[in-house]
Amino acid sequence: MQVVLVHGIRTSASMWRAQVAHLEERGIDVTAVDLPGHGTRLQETFTIDGAFEAIDAAVRAAAERGPVLLVGHSMGGLLAVEYVGREDPPPVAALIAASCTAIPRGLGLRAYRAFAAGMNALPGRGQRLTNAVLRATLPLETRSDFGAGGYAYLAQDVALRSLSVLDLAAALRRIRIPVWFVNGQWDQLRLHEKVFVALVPHAELIVVPRATHLVTAMRPEVFNAVLGLAIATIEAGPDGPAANAGDAA
Repeated sequence: MQVVLVHGIRTSASMWRAQVAHLEERGIDVTAVDLPGHGTRLQETFTIDGAFEAIDAAVRAAAERGPVLLVGHSMGGLLAVEYVGREDPPPVAALIAASCTAIPRGLGLRAYRAFAAGMNALPGRGQRLTNAVLRATLPLETRSDFGAGGYAYLAQDVALRSLSVLDLAAALRRIRIPVWFVNGQWDQLRLHEKVFVALVPHAELIVVPRATHLVTAMRPEVFNAVLGLAIATIEAGPDGPAANAGDAA
């Protein structure tokens, strides 16, 4: 079993430290990707093609060792959906798309870009405010994970702008593998949640109570349980009991 993790915008592979530790304790191989302009690749320029190349390289390397569970959060989730929903599907056995059920276009995207630009215009690029929010919402054991690999301030706007080219509706319709959409109860990106579920009728929607957009770090034990469900489903195969688990919401 192989797990590939794709981080969200502005953060890095470090956001997955709780999940990496959990999987490694279970003896499961895991790869946490750094996208261009983020983490260990902070000095690079973000491009949508470069992001897909990074995901594809990690997936295909992992697929040589076993079935692949692809997991993406926020921007990483949107990229993972588009990647898995290609007309020529990549070697991915199942997908968890977290905190990403919003189509990044129009007024919503413009508002998000304006908010990000406003934060970057603050002294220290608004890091004091970011740190205050993390202190108020995340448990101590995961609080530093989002910023441990550095913050991709310069890549943020170009990455947001690039997401508008994704044809998520078409990608969602083509997905045939097991899928879990995972959202925090108070996630601002639940905007098109019903659309995502309608376009992938076999998918399961899991809404985590009392969690925000940062569901992986705010409720790591719950998210790790979803990883376990997805892994059990892959291992059971298409006719196994885990594949027929009921919807959760």
